[in-house]
Amino acid sequence: QVQLVESGGGLVQAGGSLRLSCAASRRTSTTMAWFRQAPGKEREFVAAVTWSGTTQYEDSVKGRFTISRDNAKNTVSLQMSGMKPDDTAVYFCTARAGSAIFTTPGNYEYWGQGTQVTVSS
Repeated sequence: QVQLVESGGGLVQAGGSLRLSCAASRRTSTTMAWFRQAPGKEREFVAAVTWSGTTQYEDSVKGRFTISRDNAKNTVSLQMSGMKPDDTAVYFCTARAGSAIFTTPGNYEYWGQGTQVTVSS
């Protein structure tokens, strides 16, 4: 079992930046990802990074968000810049065993509680 704890959410103005962090309870060779869920909408893929550092992004965040991980510290981060009101959502850290990246939440085994990100216009 892996426990994930997110931090770093908050309120930011449009065009601003925010950094989310996620700490895993133990070291695992997992693919880690961020999803987000806005009110009334389905949970959607944001970005993922494999153990070896391969990354993948949802189209709307490419060039604005950067995902990174520190395997020695069991952490993954999401640096968000050029933020837009449409980025407002609860952001979830998640992990799955193996090196494949999937963009559907059902393929991920472990989830954090989520952290609220609000972008004001």
